[in-house]
Amino acid sequence: MSVFNLTGAASRLGLAVALAAGTATVFAGPAYAQKKDAKAQAAPKANYSKGFVGVYQPFAKKLDAGGDLNPLKAELPAIAAAAQTADDKFAIGQVTYSIGAKTSDPALQRQGLAMMIDSGSAQIGSDRGKLAYATAQLAYQAKDWATVQARAQQAIDANYGDDAAILLSESYFAQDQIPGGLAVLDKAIAAKVAAGQPVPEAWLKRAVSVAYQAKLDGEATKFANLFAQYYPSATSWGDAIAIQRNLNDYEPQALLDLMRLANRANALRSERDYVDYIGAVDARRFPGETQKIIAQGIAAGHLKANDVFVAEANSVSSSRLKADQADLPGLARDARLPGATLATLMAAGDAFLSYGQAAEAEEFYTRALTKPGADTARMLTRLGIAQLDQGKRDAAIATFAKVDGVRKPIAALWTIYARQGAPAAQ
Repeated sequence: MSVFNLTGAASRLGLAVALAAGTATVFAGPAYAQKKDAKAQAAPKANYSKGFVGVYQPFAKKLDAGGDLNPLKAELPAIAAAAQTADDKFAIGQVTYSIGAKTSDPALQRQGLAMMIDSGSAQIGSDRGKLAYATAQLAYQAKDWATVQARAQQAIDANYGDDAAILLSESYFAQDQIPGGLAVLDKAIAAKVAAGQPVPEAWLKRAVSVAYQAKLDGEATKFANLFAQYYPSATSWGDAIAIQRNLNDYEPQALLDLMRLANRANALRSERDYVDYIGAVDARRFPGETQKIIAQGIAAGHLKANDVFVAEANSVSSSRLKADQADLPGLARDARLPGATLATLMAAGDAFLSYGQAAEAEEFYTRALTKPGADTARMLTRLGIAQLDQGKRDAAIATFAKVDGVRKPIAALWTIYARQGAPAAQ
């Protein structure tokens, strides 16, 4: 093999692209050096030392002869020792990797990749990130976590970030260093958002799963919310809401507003979801909403009409429905009186919201908030829902932002839903 063959092989074989498939090679046919396409002409001129070429050429003849490459491994250290220039080092690294790949020797492949990356040669060009990532992959298989993290970070720094970020995070997870791995994903997600690029769905799913299993409540909530934000679906919304329910012991009225969101986001997906909703809504207080959810759950195949809990809730709500609806005009009249009490205003707001009459609910919640002793977080949450149900998204988002205390995570989810262009409730 002539030095010219070596130059062409080292610089223009598309080595890094072939790495992932394990097909990279430095062996080039005689015609390769004759190629004059634009890509070859753009290659940087290689600088090989005479001493290296003198040692390499006899070795190249053995490579060209074919046959078993395993015996040639013993000669690699001597050739590497003769490498003086950056291009010498890159070339022997490439040869080392190629022999390692052809003889299924991961350790030799890693050695060759490291030699190429660390050579300082211009021949590496834009392939540095791919080479670093390939090195990190091999190191992961060998459970060499320090090398995985060093090389994966090099790949990220070279803008080969998506797969490298996942690999870097997994190296932390493999060592049960969960916060470190989640921090990697968090940083990668933030970089995507800042650049106006889509966040890979796989990152969010993995982060949610790992954080939840590790019982890291804050991180699980954060990533679940991001999952629902960037990939809204029954699954992502169902996960985000389920995490809120499982991590917080919400009192019934707070749980009710969370389940109302689940219903609007089409995320009621199990018997437990419907049972929790029915339990929170209370058939005696909100019979109309109870009837609606029972019918919806039965139609979806998640509830059975003859189930004792469902049958009882259905019986109680149906017996109260007509009288409750008949009371609405009088309740509205009382709530509009100048001297209406806080209890009357709250009852009116709750009743009208439950029946889907959002404009009236907004009116009464707004007045209730002016009264001493108002449950501010609850009234604000439901005021925001009433505004959103009317299509007043900006107003709803502003209202949800004022919610504090234990309801703050619920309001945060409602805000995400509002920003997605939530339709008005039916």
